[in-house]
Amino acid sequence: MNRLTMRQAVQADQERLADLRALVLYDDLTRLGRYDEVRVRERFRNTFDPVYTWIIELEGSSVGCVALKPRSEGVLLEHFYIHPDVQGRKLGTEVLQMLLEQEEVRGKRVTLNVLQGSRAQRLYERFGFVVDREDEVDVFMSVQVPQ
Repeated sequence: MNRLTMRQAVQADQERLADLRALVLYDDLTRLGRYDEVRVRERFRNTFDPVYTWIIELEGSSVGCVALKPRSEGVLLEHFYIHPDVQGRKLGTEVLQMLLEQEEVRGKRVTLNVLQGSRAQRLYERFGFVVDREDEVDVFMSVQVPQ
C-alpha cells in the first residue's frame, strides 16, 4: 500500500492545482480538439472551493487533488487529478475507495463527468459507476453508494 494521505486544500493551492489540471488533461483535451491553455485553468479556478477540495499526498509530497461537493441530489466528485509521474500506482483506486467510505457519502448518489476516451472511466466503472449520459466531450456517470 502507498503511504497516501489527504489534507484539506487552502486558497493558496489554487494556481498550483489549476496547473496540475492543465497537465493531467492535456492529452485527452488535445485528442478531443478542445485544449485551450487559458480555458483549462479558468474552468478550475471558477469551480475551486478549498472547503470541499483535498490535496492528495504521497510520502509527504503533493501528487494530486480531488473535490467532493454536496448537492441537493447527492454528491459531486470533481477535480480528481493525479500527477502523471505517479499514475499507474493504484493511487486513484486508493483515493476513490477512501472517498466512497466517508460517512457524508454513504447512502447518497455520487455523480461525476470524465472526458470521452479517458482511461479514468475504467477506474470509475470498477467502483460501480454507470454512464447516465454522454456528449461529444464528456461522459456523465453516477453510483449509488450503499449505507
